[in-house]
Amino acid sequence: WSQVVSEAEKIVGYPTSFMSLRCLLSDELSNIAMQVRKLVGTKHPLLDTARGFVYDSRNNLQMRGLVILLISKAAGPSPAELSFQHNMVSGIYSSQRSLAEITELIHTAFLVHRGIVNIGELKACDGPLKDMRFGNKMAVLSGDFLLANACTSLAQLQNTKVVELISSAIGDLVQGIYYENSKSSEENCLTDDIGISTWKEQVFLSHSALLAKSCQAAMELAKHSAEIQDMAFQYGKHMSMSHKLHSDLQPFVKESDTVAFSLNSAPAVLHQEFLGREAWIKQIRELQEAIRAGKGVTSAIDLCRGHGNRALAALERFPPSEARAALANIVYAVTRFP
Repeated sequence: WSQVVSEAEKIVGYPTSFMSLRCLLSDELSNIAMQVRKLVGTKHPLLDTARGFVYDSRNNLQMRGLVILLISKAAGPSPAELSFQHNMVSGIYSSQRSLAEITELIHTAFLVHRGIVNIGELKACDGPLKDMRFGNKMAVLSGDFLLANACTSLAQLQNTKVVELISSAIGDLVQGIYYENSKSSEENCLTDDIGISTWKEQVFLSHSALLAKSCQAAMELAKHSAEIQDMAFQYGKHMSMSHKLHSDLQPFVKESDTVAFSLNSAPAVLHQEFLGREAWIKQIRELQEAIRAGKGVTSAIDLCRGHGNRALAALERFPPSEARAALANIVYAVTRFP
């Protein structure tokens, strides 16, 4: 995975992990960082989020911006925009680079917002109550700051359709995360009776919509046809669905008993469908081994590869290039299993 991302970054001109750093190193956020230091010694999740920005892990899909730049380069200029090629750097318009940064900022803002803890569920070992409340305030305010910056930059693109697309993606994210949070607060969420079609709808909202609509918006900025815009959307959607399935599958394809897994992950949902509701509830305590031995894992792998194949099929509409090959390699990386 690291090699795939590294090679792709060379194609688009610079490491995309620095995209959100330009905003993160601003005076306003430097002040926020000083305030976050007050949380050291507590277990507030905002600390882990902050560490993630400093020690950028390649495995965290910190590559939405990279995919947008790659698909922009793979598509190239549209026939309608040939006269504006002098505005391109490494085959990418400056507006498309701005869009990539905006997408990373939105993603980062929602990561920060996810670091809000439920005060009512805190334990004494988590840290003093006043510190945890302070951490929640910082998560809300700093997430809002990043989102406001993203929206300001989005308006500066001066493209109504792009603003509409990204705004709807933000709405999708809010809806998806709201659903996740409402379910996690319910007592019986571990035995939630959802099918794979419902799982796909929820994952699209919370994980795929932002990338899919940003890929489409990048094509709109270059004035590409509706068909090319749709192919870009399909690539972003199915590649990110494959990535989520790949992530869900890790506890079941790796030989480790210590890796945590979610009972609302794809293998668990598919296992429940094959097994039946009553037998599923009986197996809750021995679930990880049961899922590993059942049909849920192999079915989830097939589903992951299916989304990967649909992402690759969408790429066929783009001319052969280094950027297209890099986009294909990203799909291969998230659909490969031991």
